[in-house]
Amino acid sequence: MSTTTPAAGRTSRPATPYRPATPYRLSAKGVVRSEWHKLWTLRSTWITLVTAFALVLAVGITMGATYDGDDAEIDTVVFTLFGTQLSQICLAVLGILVTAGEYSTGLIRSSLTAVPRRLPVLLAKAGVFTAVALTVTLATNVITFLVSQIWLTDTDKALSLTESGVLGALTTSAVSLTLLSLIALGLGALFRSVPGAIGAFVAAVLVLPEVLSMLPFDAVDTVLRYFPAQAASALGSVTRVENSIAPGTAVLTLALWAAAVLATAGALLKRRDV
Repeated sequence: MSTTTPAAGRTSRPATPYRPATPYRLSAKGVVRSEWHKLWTLRSTWITLVTAFALVLAVGITMGATYDGDDAEIDTVVFTLFGTQLSQICLAVLGILVTAGEYSTGLIRSSLTAVPRRLPVLLAKAGVFTAVALTVTLATNVITFLVSQIWLTDTDKALSLTESGVLGALTTSAVSLTLLSLIALGLGALFRSVPGAIGAFVAAVLVLPEVLSMLPFDAVDTVLRYFPAQAASALGSVTRVENSIAPGTAVLTLALWAAAVLATAGALLKRRDV
């Protein structure tokens, strides 16, 4: 039996540990990009956005084609965008799916493992969703307004996009829909259940104010103007809506509601187990 001796002049060196050329680094841009890809790879995103667009456009065309002068007192932009009351539900459901949907599939575990601080995940979801919802709703409003004007040209509701207040009304309508949907997104993160969050949104945002409005107290009517749905009704009109808060105040009110819900969801997200 023979032993092998190292060659003269050659010394053994310890193995160098493998280091990847580009070490993994977590960045805000990467988290946002991840949420962007997750949003657009879901079939539900396309279905809800297309449905919301189709509802607003279909109702706008119907309102324009059947107008006979009976609703002359209604603001023209409000008249052509009646369909936003239906699209609001679609966008709220999409917002809930963005957050609560990950809990139902279990994807949230991977998301929070990749981003241990957790809060950037919620902020990225909210930011990406806001950009998409605002862009889609604004484009939908403008297209619906222009198409409905084909039938309203020779009526008392004839307006052009360049007339004073029209573009602002279309924009504030899109802002109100986006902020209401952002509240729904926050509720999805709070409840971590799609059915639970949808029920909470319908009950708290849509039903509760109607129930409270039946109370015979003037103070209740004043407070109700600052509820999300009532604040949103003050927006999307060329003329000032009677018995409502100012448009600027309405936008600030909706933004504060959305911020409060998201802040609560963020605080619980950091404390809860997945």
